[in-house]
Amino acid sequence: MSAVTSNAEPRKLFGRVTLEQIATQGRALVALVLIIVIFSLLSDNYLSTGNLVTIIKQVAFNALVALGMLLVILHSGIDLSVGSTVGLTGAVAGNLFQGLDIGLNGLVLYPKVWVIVVLAVAIGCLVGWVNGMLIAKLNLAPFIVTLGMLYVARGLTEVLLNGENITRELRGQPELGNTGFFAVFASAPLGIPIATWVLIAVTIAFAFLLTKTPFGRWLYAIGSNERAGQLSGVPVAKVKIWVYVLSGFCASLVGILQIANISSSTADLGQFYELNAIAAVVIGGAALSGGRGTVRGTIIGAFVIGFLTNGLVIVGVSPFWQKVVTGAVIILAVALDQIQHILQQRRAARRATQRTLAEQSGRQSESAAQP
Repeated sequence: MSAVTSNAEPRKLFGRVTLEQIATQGRALVALVLIIVIFSLLSDNYLSTGNLVTIIKQVAFNALVALGMLLVILHSGIDLSVGSTVGLTGAVAGNLFQGLDIGLNGLVLYPKVWVIVVLAVAIGCLVGWVNGMLIAKLNLAPFIVTLGMLYVARGLTEVLLNGENITRELRGQPELGNTGFFAVFASAPLGIPIATWVLIAVTIAFAFLLTKTPFGRWLYAIGSNERAGQLSGVPVAKVKIWVYVLSGFCASLVGILQIANISSSTADLGQFYELNAIAAVVIGGAALSGGRGTVRGTIIGAFVIGFLTNGLVIVGVSPFWQKVVTGAVIILAVALDQIQHILQQRRAARRATQRTLAEQSGRQSESAAQP
């Protein structure tokens, strides 16, 4: 198992800080501080309590999807279907609140809230499982599979909603015993939105998963060198399937939390979440080629996106220019990461050349010293 452990990330919860991580995640942290300072100077409302709560709530949605995306990117994959999975989960939950017609003499079944949540989350996991099976078992390209699933899930969302938003039904009916959805998923224990508490729980769980379990070592090994991982006994196919299932799970959680947040299930729910998630992972220092990335960095990246987007809105920047600025930040993050990678390769090549020359010089000196 030496090939596996040598490629794995450090084994501490949230990761031991290395020089490479300081260079990658440090950039994101500096960017976050600069964003906060700049927009707080431009607007007095930017750091107000109400706006900070709004930012944290929105960051929680993006960060949850990004954590699932992190697992996918660590194995050098991609999941473009997460945004549509968010929408599909919301549509499934909304329809279940309206009642499930089982086709027996007009009998309609109204599930309990916890049943609705479990079924909706199961749908998200199912989407991820299908993605994982197609990628792991049929060796299809992740980009193509998840792009196709993006359209499938979005289409199913529109079919389920039939062009209408579901609003009133989400509150349930007391006589049916299916109320309490908003009381739980739109609550704010200790003044903190429930989405943030869910993010904290998932963050701790994923950090433990990546740093303290064989699954985490296997995942980093596959991303670093899949063939070496196979030869070391890593269950590559199983790991790939599970990362997409977990990605779908994270997206489904956001779907549930979002319909509670906006009090409705809509056809456009979750649009562009996949792009924000990829941006957060990349800004946080993960490599799109796989094998490098941390939970800590992804959370920082999500906060960068969240604080930047909110700041642009607060100061009145046009929505069109908001997209330009956000896209430029993503490109800059990727460019800096690639520049750093190139410089590291050059330094490694120089050190290898110096060692070779030193060894040759030593051998020549030994030969000259012999009679």
